[in-house]
Amino acid sequence: MRRLNGSGSGSGMGRLRLLLGIYSYTFLLLPGDCHFVTDYFTRTPRKLNAFRSFASVELFHFSVPEDTVVAVWNLITFKEQGGTFGDSCPDRNVTVYFRSGAPPVINPLHTRFPRDTIVPGSFAVTLTWTLPNRTTGVFNVTSPLPGDWFLAAHLPKDEGKISVKGLYEECQYLFQPQLIVQRLIGISVLYPGYFIDQMIPAHNRSVLYKVFIPSYVSRVKVQLANCSTHPRDQQTRGQTEDTRGQGDSTGDSCSVVLKIRARAPPVHNSSALDCREWSPCELDTPLPAWEHWYYILVERYLSNQDVYFRIGVQVTDCSKSSASKGSSSSSGPSANLNLPQSFGSAMGFSLSETLPSTPAGLPSFAQNSSVSDPAGPLLPPQDSITHMAPSSDPNRCWPIRPTLRNELDTFSVHFYIFFGPNISVPPDRAAVFAINLMPVLDSGGVLNMELKLNLSSLRGENITVFGCLNHGMPLSLRDNSSVKCESDSVSGFLLSVNSSSNVTKLRIPYPQTGTWYLSLRSLCATEHGFEPCSNMTAEVYLRSYLTPCVNDCGTYGQCKLLRTNNYLYAACECKAGWDGWGCTDPSEAYSYSFQLLSTLLLCLSNLMFVPPVVIAVRSHYLLEASVYIFTMFFSTFYHACDQPGIVVFCIMEYDVLQFCDFLGSLMSVWVTVISMARLKSIIKQVLYLLGAMSLSMALQLDRHGLWNLLGPSLFALGIMAVAWTVRTVRRRRCYPPTWKRWVFFLFPGTMIAVSAVALYAFVETEDNYFYIHSIWHMLIAGSVGFLLPPRAKSHAKVTPLKRRRGCGYQLCVNEHEEMGLVDPVPAIVAINSISIS
Repeated sequence: MRRLNGSGSGSGMGRLRLLLGIYSYTFLLLPGDCHFVTDYFTRTPRKLNAFRSFASVELFHFSVPEDTVVAVWNLITFKEQGGTFGDSCPDRNVTVYFRSGAPPVINPLHTRFPRDTIVPGSFAVTLTWTLPNRTTGVFNVTSPLPGDWFLAAHLPKDEGKISVKGLYEECQYLFQPQLIVQRLIGISVLYPGYFIDQMIPAHNRSVLYKVFIPSYVSRVKVQLANCSTHPRDQQTRGQTEDTRGQGDSTGDSCSVVLKIRARAPPVHNSSALDCREWSPCELDTPLPAWEHWYYILVERYLSNQDVYFRIGVQVTDCSKSSASKGSSSSSGPSANLNLPQSFGSAMGFSLSETLPSTPAGLPSFAQNSSVSDPAGPLLPPQDSITHMAPSSDPNRCWPIRPTLRNELDTFSVHFYIFFGPNISVPPDRAAVFAINLMPVLDSGGVLNMELKLNLSSLRGENITVFGCLNHGMPLSLRDNSSVKCESDSVSGFLLSVNSSSNVTKLRIPYPQTGTWYLSLRSLCATEHGFEPCSNMTAEVYLRSYLTPCVNDCGTYGQCKLLRTNNYLYAACECKAGWDGWGCTDPSEAYSYSFQLLSTLLLCLSNLMFVPPVVIAVRSHYLLEASVYIFTMFFSTFYHACDQPGIVVFCIMEYDVLQFCDFLGSLMSVWVTVISMARLKSIIKQVLYLLGAMSLSMALQLDRHGLWNLLGPSLFALGIMAVAWTVRTVRRRRCYPPTWKRWVFFLFPGTMIAVSAVALYAFVETEDNYFYIHSIWHMLIAGSVGFLLPPRAKSHAKVTPLKRRRGCGYQLCVNEHEEMGLVDPVPAIVAINSISIS
C-alpha cells in the first residue's frame, strides 16, 4: 500500500480524482476533527483467458479498510502481441465481477447449478475498448463493507480452436485492477446506554458516529431528542434529563434525518427516519449483527443554522432476562439444554454489568472525540452526559451451542456438535448452533449442510422442523402461518424436513467467513398454519462440513485447487461437454455412444501404421519398422487414456503415455526422412541415435511447441536434400532417377503429409478433434508408406572363395614351443598362426 499523491496522469486517473473530489465535497458534513485519508492499492497485470469454467478466471484479492466512505477501482486492460502493443488484435470484451467477503459465484454461460445450491449475488462490469490497444474503466462503491473484496475477470468464451504453440504470435489481453479508497479519521464513538449533547454546525451538513454492538443483543435503538436550533442552558439541560423520551422541550421541529447501517457508513437506501415527523426520534434495528460497528448519520435539511440535539444508543440485552439476573447459574440456559456449564457461560454476561454506570467511567467519545486520538480531548461537562442501563429482553436469547472444527485437508473441514450428531429440538424453543469459518482461508470452498429427520421420534405427529441458516447473528423463526427466514435487516436460508421429506441439503459456494448460525425450530401443521408443538421433541441428524467443490465435481469433472498470490480457492473443470458449477449440466454433454465412437476412432485409426510396418519389413528396414510399431502402440493407448468421458483405459500413467506418443510421432518423421537420404549404414544409425536423444530432450522442455515438430523435420529434410544433391552432381542426372518414383510415390506422399500438417495446424478444434485427429493419424501413416524408399540393390557381386577339399581350417603350431624347446636366437618370437585352407 502506498499513499496516493496528486501526480496521476491519464483520463482514468483524472476521473478517479473527480469522483473522489465529488465525494469529499458531499462529506463536508462531518465534524471539524474528521478528515480524509486516501490509500492506494494495485495488483500485478495478469493475462486473461476465455471463460470455460471458474478455473479459467483470474481472481484478484483486495482488503478495504474500516471507515471507508468511497472505494474506486480503476480497471486497466491492454493488449500485447509478441511483446509489443497489439493494435491488430481483435476487440474482446472483458467482464469483471465484484463481491465482498468471498469470491463471486458467476455463471456467464447461463448453465444449471447443482441441486440445493445457493448462488450469492455479485456486481458485474463489462469493459469495451475505447483505444486500439488500451482501455480503462471505473467502478466505485459508496461506503463499501470493510474487509475482503474479490474481483474475477475473464474474456468471452471462444470457439475452441486448437492452435499450435509458436505457429503465430498470440494476442494477449492483460488486466490490472487498482483500488483507491478514502476513509475517515476521527469518527466520534458512542457507547450503549450513554446520551450526550451534540450539534451540527452551520457549515456542516451532518455528523457521523459509530457504536460497537457486542454479542447477545436483540435490538438496537438510536434515540435523538431535544432537537432545536437554539442552544440550551443549564436549566433546560436539567429538564431534559428528567423528561427524556417525552418530547422536545423547545417545541421546535427537528429538521434532521437519522440513518443507521452496520459495518459501513449509511448510504441512500439504509434504514432511515425523518425526525420532523417523530418526537422523540427513535430508530429501531431489530436483530442486529453481532461483533460489528454500527454507523449512525444525523443529517440536517438545508439551513444556515446550527442544530442542537441529544443522541444516545440503547441496546436490548438478551443474554439474561430481568427475572433471571439474580438467579443461580443452574437456572441459566445451560441447564435448559442440559449442556456443560462452560457452554452456557458464554451467554452469562449482561451489558448492564459490563458497562460503567457513572459518567466518570466513560471514555472520550463525546463531541470532538475520536478513538484514533490516543490522548483524546477533554470530556464535556458531566451534566451533558446521561447514563441509562441497557434494557433486558424478557424472551432471552436462545442458548448457542458451539461446534468442534476438525480439519482434514485443504477445504476439507468437518464441524462436530457436542453430544451429536443427533439433536433434540424442544417444542418451546429453538436449538441454535454456531459454525465458525476462518477468515480468508475457508471462503474458497463450499459450505454443506444436511438435515435428516428421525421419523421414529415423531410418534405420528405432523411435525416440521425448520432450519434458518444466516451469517452474523442467529435469526429465530416466528410462530405463524408464513414461515420466513428473514427480518427487516437480515435474511437467511431456509431448510425444512418433515415426515414426507425427511432429508434436505444446502450448499453455499464460496461462503462468507465469520460465524454462521443455524436455528432449528419444530412446529406443528394445523388448519391455521404452523403453531408451536406441545410436549413433542423432534430429533434430527445434523451434518455440517466444508468441501473444495460440489460433490467433488461429479463423474465428468475435476476439482482443481487454484491460487492467486496467497489466496487459495477451488473450482471445477468439466469435460465431455458437461457444464455448470459442479459439472452437473448435461445440456451439451456427450452421450455414451459418442464417447465410445470417438475413443474407437482415435485408437483404431493408428492401425494405418500396419501397412508402413509391412513395407518396411519387406524392404529390410527393420529399425524403421520398430519405430512405427512403437508409435502405433503408444498412440493407441495414449488416446484411450486421454478421453474426457468415462470410456477411458490407461495401461500406465498419463504423462508417460503422452511422452511416448509424442516421441514416437517425431521419431517416425525423423527415421523416414533420414532413410530417404540413403546414407551409409553407420551414418544412418548415428543420426537415428542422436535424433532420439535430441527429441527426448526437446519434449521434456516443451511438448506442445511448434519447433519440436518443425525443427527436426527441417533438419532431416536438409540432410536429405544435401545427400540427393551430391548424388545428382556425381551422376549428372536427377536423383531419384526414375520418373515413376517421383509421380507415384514422392509426390503423393508429400501431398498427403502436407495435408495432414495443415489439418493439424489450422482446422483442428475442440468440437471436431475426434475425427480430424483420426484423419491426421491415417494421413501421416499413409504418407510414410509412400515416402519410405525401396530396398537398396547391391551394385557389385561378391563371389565366394573356392573351398579346398579336406578340412576347412589348419592349425600351424610351432614345434619348438610345443615340445618346450628354447630357440637359440632370443630375438625370434614364435607366432601361432591360423591359415585358411
